[in-house]
Amino acid sequence: MVERCNVTQSGKASPAMVLGIETSCDETSAAVVTRDASGAGHIVSNVVLSQVAEHAPYGGVVPEIAARAHLIHLDGLVKQAMAEAGVGFDDMDAVAATAGPGLIGGVLTGLMTAKAIALATGKPLYAINHLEGHALTPGLTEGLRPPYLMLLVSGGHTQLVSINAVGDYTRLGTTIDDALGEAFDKTAKLLGLGYPGGPEVEKAAAAGNAGRFDFPVPMKGRPGCNFSFSGLKTAVRQAAVAANPLTEADVADICASFQRAVCAAVGDRVAHAMNEFCSLHREPAGSRVLVAAGGVAANKALRSALEEVCAANDFRLSVPPVALCTDNAAMIAWAGAEQMNLREGDDLSVQARARWPLDPEAAPQPFAGVKA
Repeated sequence: MVERCNVTQSGKASPAMVLGIETSCDETSAAVVTRDASGAGHIVSNVVLSQVAEHAPYGGVVPEIAARAHLIHLDGLVKQAMAEAGVGFDDMDAVAATAGPGLIGGVLTGLMTAKAIALATGKPLYAINHLEGHALTPGLTEGLRPPYLMLLVSGGHTQLVSINAVGDYTRLGTTIDDALGEAFDKTAKLLGLGYPGGPEVEKAAAAGNAGRFDFPVPMKGRPGCNFSFSGLKTAVRQAAVAANPLTEADVADICASFQRAVCAAVGDRVAHAMNEFCSLHREPAGSRVLVAAGGVAANKALRSALEEVCAANDFRLSVPPVALCTDNAAMIAWAGAEQMNLREGDDLSVQARARWPLDPEAAPQPFAGVKA
């Protein structure tokens, strides 16, 4: 039996049970998460259906296919998540759903489903920024409270954000072109590897010589915390063309050299962001934390590079479990539980958004699009 309570009038942390829905890209997910009287989070159920097989023939996510798959499977996944949790709609204190950013067809599917549940049950609706779900995950997994620095690296986003408090975020840097996950996927496709590209590139790199190709380290040494990966992607293409026909060893060496350049670039940008974070928050050495979130955070070489930059700058590295680095509804439900202690639920007229910056005050970056 799962404990459930309502939010207190004072707005302080209070127990709650939240149903979460996530449909922003190519994972359909539903989850039930609780927040207990101490403010600690607990995942009661978290069901994720991947669409990798549907998109693999195209080497990337096809928005129409993704939206249709969400529509077909979401109701069943909500039912499954609640069955696994052993609860019904009456046990819920709120429903939370991703309202953006993401592929608009998928976002609409999840948000409209959540609206229907909220309307039918009388429970409050919380429209959640997908990026906020990633940002607040450490509160669910380890009880980490802001402020902390977040590196978000996924197929759609590459950002450095100061997590000042729940609902208060300062973007320190973003990609000015490709997201890192996108660069991994395109490199894999270029080299004839499978989809999704990140794990395939990492696997090939393990057998390669990282010193064979001297790929550029984008943005290294430049002021600020922005990223760029388009030039590195071009260098990889040029190396592949020059070595054609590619042998297995060529592919491994290109992947290893690409991964080395990525780690150097990210490490440099993170070090800059750490300096900016320390100017915003006078956190003592030993209490500063870098959170790495998003699917690319599962890359072991990147984690090793982040460990090094953390050690050099008196930060601790926090990486959620792999299942919570990629898109999932547990993080959305948790963000909803956190928002319940700050505000009332959203009106049912709330709109889905393809683009929704986590920091609305941050200046737009050229060519970044939804990745900002």
